[in-house]
Amino acid sequence: MRWAYIGLGANVGDRKAALARARAALRAAYGRIRCSSIYETAPLYDVDQPPYWNQVVAVPAAEAPPAMLERLLRIEAGLGRVRMRPNGPRTIDLDLLLWGDAVIETASLTVPHPRLLERAFALVPLVELAPDLVHPKTGRPLREALFGVRTQRIRRVLGGEPPCG
Repeated sequence: MRWAYIGLGANVGDRKAALARARAALRAAYGRIRCSSIYETAPLYDVDQPPYWNQVVAVPAAEAPPAMLERLLRIEAGLGRVRMRPNGPRTIDLDLLLWGDAVIETASLTVPHPRLLERAFALVPLVELAPDLVHPKTGRPLREALFGVRTQRIRRVLGGEPPCG
């Protein structure tokens, strides 16, 4: 089965509840999901904001990547996401990180996510969930990229079955 990997993040309001609502929406849309642990991470880029809770969820790649991106944007909107400023605080964020081994570069969608290799908040849970994944563009195991993000603050807050429930 081909999997799509989606990064979830929230740093405004009840972060745990926001991730739970996003997982429920993904489960309703795709049926089966697999989940990493949940991690607390320091914000990148725009650092004057609260810490994030992040997680990666795998869903069956049953629809084309552009349709999946549109669905993720609808889920965000349905969960109350308001885009105030780039890289700013958010109630929920859903990023399409990988769609199988596809490489896609269009005006509206880039897969693998263009900043995946520089973000511990995406790489750590992704490698936890699927330790043998290879980056579709570089052909290198994603676990090798962990060295490049080792200085970013990341702490596991919830692991095991509850993060997927």
